[in-house]
Amino acid sequence: MTRSPLLKLSLRLRLALWSAALAGGALLGFALLSSWLIYQARLDSLDARLERTAPLGRPGDRGGLPPGDRSGFPNPEPALAQDLGLPADAEVGFLLVGRTGEVVYRSPQWPSAITQVSPVPSPTQGRRGPRRLMTVRTPNGPWRVVVRATPVGQLAIAANLNALRQEMATLRRIYALTIPGLLLVIGGGAWAIAGQALRPVRQLSQGIGQVTAQGLHQRVPADPDPEFAPLISAFNAMLERLERSFQQASRFSGDAAHELKTPLTILQGELERAIQQVETGSAAQQTLSQLLDQVRHLSGIVRKLLLLSLADAGQMSIQRQPVDFSALVQDQLEDLSLLAPELTVTAEVESELRVMGDRDLLAQLIQNLITNAAKYNLPQGWVRVQACHAQSQVQLTLTNATAPLTAAEASRLFDRFYRGDPARARQTEGLGLGLSLAREIARAHGGDLVLAPRPAGEACFSLHLPLTL
Repeated sequence: MTRSPLLKLSLRLRLALWSAALAGGALLGFALLSSWLIYQARLDSLDARLERTAPLGRPGDRGGLPPGDRSGFPNPEPALAQDLGLPADAEVGFLLVGRTGEVVYRSPQWPSAITQVSPVPSPTQGRRGPRRLMTVRTPNGPWRVVVRATPVGQLAIAANLNALRQEMATLRRIYALTIPGLLLVIGGGAWAIAGQALRPVRQLSQGIGQVTAQGLHQRVPADPDPEFAPLISAFNAMLERLERSFQQASRFSGDAAHELKTPLTILQGELERAIQQVETGSAAQQTLSQLLDQVRHLSGIVRKLLLLSLADAGQMSIQRQPVDFSALVQDQLEDLSLLAPELTVTAEVESELRVMGDRDLLAQLIQNLITNAAKYNLPQGWVRVQACHAQSQVQLTLTNATAPLTAAEASRLFDRFYRGDPARARQTEGLGLGLSLAREIARAHGGDLVLAPRPAGEACFSLHLPLTL
């Protein structure tokens, strides 16, 4: 199912756009309706003036026409346009048709397309004569025509509607110029109001973004808005429960690892002493040696768990001192040649790379990365190591050949006790704590360890540490 492009926009922008769209629809409807109403009102006013106007004289004096006189009349059209409320240059005209059908007078501006008018009944004594209003379309525009009966014949008055339409066009241009500005003001106001209304949501988002092992103590400030107050209270309560549960789990793992450390040390010492007392090469010595290997393995796991629990609690003890990072990498690369001699190792390590940190922990970090590269490499594979300056940091990049990683596997490489594909994990030792511990050590030193993007068949880990000048 394809999502609408509008749904991909932020809620604040969508609110502003919807507000502007609704306001635009309302303003457009208002503009159309008001234009039509104004046009009809102007047309009704023109009709009323057309019915009242008597270009040949006063109404009631027989149309102003002397009996028997057909010689012509002076041109009254400028005064007629003024009486109709039109500009002086507006096109108006009138036509007088006698009782017998002959044209008594045709004004010069009378539209030639209107050759005849339908007669209306003559007025009765003491009553106003009937009227007929119509709109006639001609090549030079529509004309509004009124025909009424007078004592001397049929009188038709016509006014060109182009002047009225020009007024309406001017009004529409005003609307076209003002409505976009109003929409911008409405959209900007809706944007500001939506931003103010969504302020608690932004605070909640910032609080969620700070939920880490070291940030569980933070709380989102209470908001007086009744719509958001329950949500913020529920989120703060959730943080409190998470903090309590995390502290309990961290304290348990730290206490368990600490309590196991002493018995394992004693057990390791007793096994080493027992091995020296039994006959060399005997079955008992082989059994004791196997037990000693398992105890050492278990001691390493306990030590890693203790370091991770301290890192989670923000209490990892770091004895900061200048460390020759270049020499540290070279020492660990020598161990790699012993650990996996079949691998092709390429190293480019700049000299005099120095960092401030704990030498033992940094050695553990690099050892974990190298061990991981050796364990999850391909047969007759390769490892490429590069250490250099990167602005104000020391950057260590370790790339190795590996089976293609899926997106799900790449996203879980730093998870604790994660060992990748089960079929591949059965052939490797370890519990999946090396990478997670390496990243915690890097972050404790003010740096970070990430999986850098690489083509399929390669795994690249990039380590950044602050540089000591």
